[in-house]
Amino acid sequence: MQIGDQTPDFSLIDDQGNTFHLANELGQRLLLVFYPGDNTPVCTAQLCDYRDGIEAFADLNVRVIGISGDDQASHQRFKAKHKLPFTLLSDPGLKVAAAYDCKGMLGMKRGVYLLDEQGIVRYRHVESVALFRRHRDELLEVISKLDQE
Repeated sequence: MQIGDQTPDFSLIDDQGNTFHLANELGQRLLLVFYPGDNTPVCTAQLCDYRDGIEAFADLNVRVIGISGDDQASHQRFKAKHKLPFTLLSDPGLKVAAAYDCKGMLGMKRGVYLLDEQGIVRYRHVESVALFRRHRDELLEVISKLDQE
């Protein structure tokens, strides 16, 4: 999936046990954050970084959504432990991750996708090495520049 592509619709279970349908969430900008796993060092640092900047994302009208292969119970514990203020989705078979080029040979790759209100990909970055991540400030700068275009 590349910048300018229409994102495919999907449905996944969220951390509260509800079904999240992407099509129902359009009309707002979404930052889909694919991450390898709950409570791993790099993933925890990444999602806590986004947590600490959640107001800045909201000011840019961007809703953050985390996606990993972990189940609902794991997401609930992870979210509570780190006070994450955004939805976490379970992709146990990594089918959604595969559609977004975030499925690797050893599991989920780390990636971020900014979708506009119509579900068009406006930014994408998939890490080649899972130790690297997009920092909040980098993403906020990219989003701000997109807003100026």
